[in-house]
Amino acid sequence: MKNTRLRDLGLSVGVMPPGPLNAITDVPGIWVGHTTLIQDEPTVARTGVTVIVPREDNIRNDYCFAGYHSFNGNGEMTGSHWIDASGLLTSPIGLTNTYSVGVVHDALIEWSIMRHGGGYGLPVVAETFDGWLNDIRAFHVKREHVFAALDNAGPGPVAEGNVGGGTGMICHDFKGGIGTSSRIVSSPSGQFAVGALVQANYGDRSHLRLDGRPLGHALTGDEVPLPFKQRPDGSSIIVVLATDAPLLTPQCRRLAQRATVGLARAGGIGHNGSGDIFLAFATGNHVPVAADAPIAVQMLPDSQIDPFFEAAAEATEEAILNALVAAETMTGFQGRTVYAMPNERVRELVNMGF
Repeated sequence: MKNTRLRDLGLSVGVMPPGPLNAITDVPGIWVGHTTLIQDEPTVARTGVTVIVPREDNIRNDYCFAGYHSFNGNGEMTGSHWIDASGLLTSPIGLTNTYSVGVVHDALIEWSIMRHGGGYGLPVVAETFDGWLNDIRAFHVKREHVFAALDNAGPGPVAEGNVGGGTGMICHDFKGGIGTSSRIVSSPSGQFAVGALVQANYGDRSHLRLDGRPLGHALTGDEVPLPFKQRPDGSSIIVVLATDAPLLTPQCRRLAQRATVGLARAGGIGHNGSGDIFLAFATGNHVPVAADAPIAVQMLPDSQIDPFFEAAAEATEEAILNALVAAETMTGFQGRTVYAMPNERVRELVNMGF
């Protein structure tokens, strides 16, 4: 794994400062874990699972306010109806391929029962389709792979590119996958982090943009071969936003909507066959499960929320680009090859003022 990021190329997007890790784990208490499955026999696997664990795995006792947004709904995020009704996130978040949503959902419940004696009733699991590089009908993801991702989850730097749920994903006709980024917001109410993690599996080459530059126009199929003549249905992106600011449910929903701005800046338009689903949650309030009296909560004034919207857009845009920069060329199912974005060529083009 090359572990290269956009800023390693001397490039960046936006104007707001990133957190120390430039990752969703800059939000205190957020853990991330991956299980990556790559094999050629007996069937081809290029898939996996990624988990985002809020509150250092105390989410089962202390819920978070949350909201989601469906930019284009040709995809799945379980638990979204309860988030819509209650305004609360009550479980870790799993990201995987389209055909593995059920096993990840069940494994999250089973793992919680095994580790803590109680289950997450309606866990959140979201998907994108990796069937071009992965033999998706072989159902590679098993319960033990979900357990491993949860057991390995922790703070610190987050692996990107061909890892976890992003292993077999394709973005703007380059190899895509997992990416993350963060921004620090200084407001009259204090300093807070906004982090984004994406599973990027969407978009046409010609639409790709970097800090407003039409990068996809320069990196044509003549320079880097396209993986297919016509992109299969099922291209999608999942964006998870987290912050330690005291946002309430309507504010989280509005924050989730701003992931659309970051996606658009990178070149996403929300194709008919795309599942572009965004979730935002905030850890700045505490909602104890065992509470038996009214719960005191705080609310960031809406007059101070604009920088959080800007942070969400910038972090989403850079997370997508980090996924592209980190991903490596991959050959998978039926000998199909998807090429990585040529990072040095990208740096050259930007330095030339393209």
